[in-house]
Amino acid sequence: MALKLHGLPMSTCTTRAMVCLHEKAADFELVPVNFFGGEHKQPSFLAKNPFGQVPVLEDGDVTLFESRAITSYVAEKFKETGTDLIRHNNLKEAALVKVWIEVESQTFNPAISPIFLEFFVAPKLGKTPDQAIIDANLEKLGKVLDVYESKLSSTKYLAGDFFSLADLNHFPYTHYFMQSPWASVVNDRPHVKAWWEDISSRPAFKKVAEGMTFG
Repeated sequence: MALKLHGLPMSTCTTRAMVCLHEKAADFELVPVNFFGGEHKQPSFLAKNPFGQVPVLEDGDVTLFESRAITSYVAEKFKETGTDLIRHNNLKEAALVKVWIEVESQTFNPAISPIFLEFFVAPKLGKTPDQAIIDANLEKLGKVLDVYESKLSSTKYLAGDFFSLADLNHFPYTHYFMQSPWASVVNDRPHVKAWWEDISSRPAFKKVAEGMTFG
């Protein structure tokens, strides 16, 4: 039975899960959610995720929300197929993957997501982007990427010389950010730029990116 992923192709968190599913060559069905019509706040959806957010993954009697929990579940469930995203046969490497998953969630994401929300989402809601918020978070993001630049000068990927969930989880927000006027924050750091060009050229990323548009 195919997994069901409830979400929408432009959603950062939905696409994070989609890339993981493609990397693992997992059979899944994307069930569109009418986000702008408020479907995610209806009782039928709240029964799946009481916080009313996408995505939601259904796998038989297992229902999960929170995209990073979904990617971890998928990486573990399908650990014998596709790309080994969790290094399940190497304790040290697996631990480093977990470290950088936390860095993405707790340090990178809080800096880049407000920029995305102001530049891409606010206009869709009829609001004017707050440049002060963008500028403050560009400064934060630059400091985070300085650490990445140093790390990526010694390893090809964040957790080592192997692609993992630590890299994959960065995809959606960075993809949109690179379409913003501030892509130089990435491009001016040669190791970060090379890392991004590498991971964003993966077939799973390119397949999902086709549907990511706020046009």
